[in-house]
Amino acid sequence: MNNAGSLVLSRSNVHVSGRGRQALVLLHGLGCTQAVWQPLLPAFEAHYRVVRLDLVGTGGSRLGEYSRERHGSLAGHATDLLDVLRTLDLSGAVFVGHSIGAMIGVLAAVREPARFANLVLLAPSPRFLNGRDYAGGFEPGDVEELLASLENNQDEWAQAFAPVAIGDASRPDLIMGLTSSFASTNPGVLRHLARVAFFNDSRLALPLLSTPALIVQPARDMMVPLGVGYYLHEQLPDSQLVIINTSGHFPHLTAPEATLAAIGRFLGCPLALPAGTAVSWDGPGCCPVAGGRVAGQPGATPRFTAAS
Repeated sequence: MNNAGSLVLSRSNVHVSGRGRQALVLLHGLGCTQAVWQPLLPAFEAHYRVVRLDLVGTGGSRLGEYSRERHGSLAGHATDLLDVLRTLDLSGAVFVGHSIGAMIGVLAAVREPARFANLVLLAPSPRFLNGRDYAGGFEPGDVEELLASLENNQDEWAQAFAPVAIGDASRPDLIMGLTSSFASTNPGVLRHLARVAFFNDSRLALPLLSTPALIVQPARDMMVPLGVGYYLHEQLPDSQLVIINTSGHFPHLTAPEATLAAIGRFLGCPLALPAGTAVSWDGPGCCPVAGGRVAGQPGATPRFTAAS
């Protein structure tokens, strides 16, 4: 690989693991890192060549590569994703994205559809703001208040926002893990990316997507109303909608077995965690997994765990 390719992979902190032939690409959402996928990796790695990356500016990515101009919309992050896929010479990949990561995948697949065989969209939203004939869940004033709180005190914002995002008071480990992840994200990046995310509107791209897509919608998500899942299903030409009986915005953490089962049915591949596995999280982390090839910069040991 030439120097330019190495720079692309280190910019997004790319890691590759697994023994499958087809690539499966994982992209996290706001305030997280690729470590959020750690508990599910055994299920994916048994069948796929798993490619994990961080949104530029987060996790173990190259912070200096974050640009307010390039990353002033989700389209810039879609360009980052496509740069990684081109560098790894990937086509016909499965893409799994969460929240804004899901929409970044949609934008990338519209631009270069041959690189994607299927999209799995976990708790996606093309627009968080309410509009005419569209209920995204937030009024502009609500978002401005949320962003002002973030700018005023990131730690307090994280402590208030994480329980809403997890949506399950019986999982303090997940709440504490997300709180820590939010709090440890670079303040300037988090504030800018949050504004980009909450004011994003990707609805015009939806009818242009030709790639088959699975929408995994939590039944009780305070971030993304159930109606958004139905809206996406109507707008995406080749889509399936699965509603997971869980609360919060992170179905892959609060209901990993049901989420994996839905993905497996969609892909025609039996995905399951090892028997007796319980998903837990004790804080943020990024990077290498034992046996995985590190294509980017080395980082801290992941602290998302799948504990038996």
